[in-house]
Amino acid sequence: MAEDTYRPRAEPEAIGPSRHRMSRVDRLKRDRERNGRRWRRRLFGGFALGLLVVIVVAAVVFGGKIWHIMSGSGNDFSGPGKRDIVIQIKAGDSTTAVGETLYNQGVVATVRAFVDAAHGNAAISSIQPGFYRVRTEIPAANAVARLADPQSRVGKLVIPEGRQLDDTTDMKTNVVTPGILTLISRASCVDLDGIKHCVSVADLRSAASKGTPLMLSVPAWAVEPVLELGEDHRRIEGLIAPGTFNIDPAAPAERILSSLIGAGAVEYMKAGLVTTATSRGLSPYDILVVASLVQQESNVQDFPKVAQVIYNRLNEHRTLEFDSTVNYSLDRREVATSDADRALRTPWNTYVSEGLPATAICSPGVDALLAAEHPAPGDWLYFVTIDAQGTTLFTRDYQQHLANIELAKRNGVLDSAR
Repeated sequence: MAEDTYRPRAEPEAIGPSRHRMSRVDRLKRDRERNGRRWRRRLFGGFALGLLVVIVVAAVVFGGKIWHIMSGSGNDFSGPGKRDIVIQIKAGDSTTAVGETLYNQGVVATVRAFVDAAHGNAAISSIQPGFYRVRTEIPAANAVARLADPQSRVGKLVIPEGRQLDDTTDMKTNVVTPGILTLISRASCVDLDGIKHCVSVADLRSAASKGTPLMLSVPAWAVEPVLELGEDHRRIEGLIAPGTFNIDPAAPAERILSSLIGAGAVEYMKAGLVTTATSRGLSPYDILVVASLVQQESNVQDFPKVAQVIYNRLNEHRTLEFDSTVNYSLDRREVATSDADRALRTPWNTYVSEGLPATAICSPGVDALLAAEHPAPGDWLYFVTIDAQGTTLFTRDYQQHLANIELAKRNGVLDSAR
């Protein structure tokens, strides 16, 4: 072999520090990094596994609960049930929503059982919002039947127009007309397991007397006149609007009054009471009081004229001299009043005091409110109803008014002059 063809073999080159050259410190650092990576991988793996277990368990439990509620997989209740309760159905509740309420209150075993039992039942699909008496742990079909029965509805309150807080007596017939407090008390009555529960008139009167305006939901425009009457329960007269309401039979007297006064404030706002009062330079409360006088003093066709008479007399600083304001504090209804009655000094008697009575004297209806807000134009100062058909004559001339009174006497409408 020629010398010029010989090549020495290339030795492999080491990459990185040679093992025998690495210091002890470097080896310790390298080992710590390797151990740290292994620990983080184990920790993350354990956490992920634990999270997966939690998710699976939650899905099983929650999903099972939802399936039990909605699917009806559980057995339906049987038997007559355990105890009577009152449930509330709210406006817009679907059949499923009603079923959920019943399930949450322990009435039915599952929502699905109720929905299936109610399928095709028009009484359930059109059920009115309100309060209903049912029993716990009853078959779904029984729950449907109870809700469809009008006798199961409780807490329905109807307040007619022109009704005052206290009962009134007709002096000719001795017929007693129940006042708003009596109507509320009757509406609150519910029979639970054979025991009748009612909110008493006395409790309602006490709540009206002692509750603060805030607790009673008195609107801001009525707070001052309410406070001026101290603890007289009639301080809230007129603040409960006429209409149909749902009251919770289980609620205490103060809460019932609060809900009704709050609802009344909303209705009066809708009727334009606040905005109209501002444009007329009066307070909303004054407009409400005028409306109550209009309601008690005349028939609906004459409401706007009577409202104008009131404003004309107030503007000329004349006493109103309305018999309805005398009768109000006496809790009676009568066309005419006696001299002794008219001499009684009360916060409501408009024979002895100039201006409006201390409060409204009833709960006025929408027509009376509109008349008080928009009276008919005229200069009348006097009016009197002259016959049984309700014909009412209006005049500014006092002598003509006296002649009209005589006509009313001849027709048997009046026994004595106004």
